[in-house]
Amino acid sequence: MKPSHILSFLCGAALMLGVSMVTPSIAQSPHHVFELRMYHVNPGKYEALKSRFGDHTDGIFHHHNMKSLGYWTPEDAPNSQNLFIYVLEHASRQDAEKNWAAFQADPEWKKVKAASEVNGLLVDHVDSIFMDPTTFSAIK
Repeated sequence: MKPSHILSFLCGAALMLGVSMVTPSIAQSPHHVFELRMYHVNPGKYEALKSRFGDHTDGIFHHHNMKSLGYWTPEDAPNSQNLFIYVLEHASRQDAEKNWAAFQADPEWKKVKAASEVNGLLVDHVDSIFMDPTTFSAIK
């Protein structure tokens, strides 16, 4: 098994535990799906990526029915320098696909992305994992 798969699993488990501890009373439809996204950030671009999310991306997500549950930065190197993690909640997998397509086509997003990447791409690649809550999960 690849180390990245193990890291992905552990990050997902830790994030879901953290989210459940912070928001134990969230009542959600059993059809909701959660998306764990891990951005592998290019050298020297970490702060620019965090700024883009904080200043623009999160707000644009809301315009496209994409609910962010939280954003995390790892504490330990080397991931603390090059890994940005967040979780989105979608009504369904189909809605996620539709909302991502609308987000990618959004003129505001295109403008923000282009402006933030004038000195080079911020992200090398993204790992995305769609997750369903277990029957014993605090978040459903």
